[in-house]
Amino acid sequence: MPPLINTISQDQPYLRIYGGRQLSGHVKISGAKNSALVLMTGALLAEDTCHFHNVPALADINRMGEILQALGVKLFPSKGGLSLDSRHLTSAHAPYELVSQLRASFFAIGPLLARLGTARVPLPGGCAIGARPVELHVRGLQAMGAEVHIEHGIVQAYARKLKGAKIYLDYPSVGATETLMMAATLADGETIIENAAQEPEVVDLANFCRSMGAKIRGAGTNTITIVGVQKLHGTDYEIIPDRIETGTFLTAAAITRSEITLAPVFPDHLTPIIAKLEEMGAQIVQETPKTLRFIPAETYTSTDIETLPYPGFPTDMQSLFMALMTIAEGNSIFSETVFENRFGHVPELNRMGADIRIKGNHAVIRGVPFLSGAPVMGTDLRATAALVVAGLAAQGETQVYGLTHLDRGYEAIEAKLQQLGAKLERVNGVPQATAVL
Repeated sequence: MPPLINTISQDQPYLRIYGGRQLSGHVKISGAKNSALVLMTGALLAEDTCHFHNVPALADINRMGEILQALGVKLFPSKGGLSLDSRHLTSAHAPYELVSQLRASFFAIGPLLARLGTARVPLPGGCAIGARPVELHVRGLQAMGAEVHIEHGIVQAYARKLKGAKIYLDYPSVGATETLMMAATLADGETIIENAAQEPEVVDLANFCRSMGAKIRGAGTNTITIVGVQKLHGTDYEIIPDRIETGTFLTAAAITRSEITLAPVFPDHLTPIIAKLEEMGAQIVQETPKTLRFIPAETYTSTDIETLPYPGFPTDMQSLFMALMTIAEGNSIFSETVFENRFGHVPELNRMGADIRIKGNHAVIRGVPFLSGAPVMGTDLRATAALVVAGLAAQGETQVYGLTHLDRGYEAIEAKLQQLGAKLERVNGVPQATAVL
């Protein structure tokens, strides 16, 4: 067995998974992490209180809450909900020690600039899966009349009043689209964002902003038009279900050859995921508008996948599908075109008996009869989830380390898997977050 590249300390928490068990039952899908985080920053735009429903209990949500509190926002958490009162912002400077741990915190720059005319936000941190530069955010804000400087790792922006502009994004970046859309809601005049990201989370943000009184059209297409208004008011808003969590449980059911149901889901958000599962041999039945039933195949056939911006196959599902491909018949090829450092799970899957070779941004997966349990280390959020999924199907015991990644993006994943019949436990660790803040 190859050596474990990442050092594991004796007191580091891990998941102990006893594989080879079928799953059954129903899983409740939580609110979308990537929507919740940006909507929380969007609440900075309102001169009133915003009430959110279907908020996932995650470490990243808690961290974003701490950042907003440092800016002067008052938070009122409840079970599955969160209220944010942004009437009295006291600071436009997001603290480095918090922002450096969470990439999504950079989204605050657009609302702060639009609301206060100034913002000081450190360059973002988070999972080390790619460069993800903020150039597109900066150029867009400059096109809207902002003066932006980057000094000593801090992005400083000033604008007496943002002006509407026509902005073309070199790449359909979700983050840049969301930052500029939020900034434009309070700008003078009309802003047009071309080559905009089309992800469901972008549409969710647009719907949220509209519920506050913003004038936005075209979200979900590659051209978004925003007409600025004088001010935005509070709102009551429900966050969409998490399509990546849904995809995670679909791959868990597939790799364990299990039949489960999932709800609430928005099937339209899952089109590329469902299409590839069906191509590999599974069946997905829509039982109600928001309920899916997964029916496994006895054997899965190989397939080729390329990650692309939405509506293409999501990069966040790459590692999870690769885990499934390891037990499919034949050779599969995975091409990663979105992030350059997103194959950290490959050596760990190979430790479990997978046969994966990397060549540039391509992974060639030769199917094997079964996986075997082993100690493995997650390198980022989705990579860790993929190792958990692989461990569910592996023969023997798998120990998955790197749970700080997992806790950032999955609400009560152990409890949900246990309810489906999986046998796993967290060892030497603290419990996952069970309530917001």
